[in-house]
Amino acid sequence: MKYLVIFTVGFLLFSCGTKVPVTNQLKEDYNLNEKNMKIVQFYTSQTIILIRSKTSGTQGASSDGTLVASKNSEQDRVIIPSNTKCVFDMYGPNGEVLIRFETGVGKTLKFAVRATQTAGKYYLVADWKQDKGGEILYGNETYFATAESGSTYLMVVLKKLNKTKRKDRVVKGMKV
Repeated sequence: MKYLVIFTVGFLLFSCGTKVPVTNQLKEDYNLNEKNMKIVQFYTSQTIILIRSKTSGTQGASSDGTLVASKNSEQDRVIIPSNTKCVFDMYGPNGEVLIRFETGVGKTLKFAVRATQTAGKYYLVADWKQDKGGEILYGNETYFATAESGSTYLMVVLKKLNKTKRKDRVVKGMKV
């Protein structure tokens, strides 16, 4: 019985709103100008993984005459899990939306409607390169987003509240 109550309360809390993709139609319907965008809570649809790699190496011979090849690699990854809360920072020059996940200079990602769509979702924007992923500037450093990150889009929680007031009055009619 105790678990049924917990399940019911949890279900009611999660059923209060649904996450929907951000589109131009949604922005128009809810008058999401720059001022209003700053008070909206955004979410990511999928996990975004940004990778920055450095490799260095040397070749030479050791004191006993053995050839030695040394290779060092260092990888810096930024992982933004799906459904991560994020906020609007500003609009870009071409109407893209710059979203902030953390504080810091340049720590924003661009989202925009794809060029082939006019009323689509706001997807992650990157300069996609074959075999490397999408090149993105994040925190003034160049990262490469994984291919899976390319299908990430912005979402918001949409709640629909319907209130109806009704006032009934019964009319008895009239006699001659």
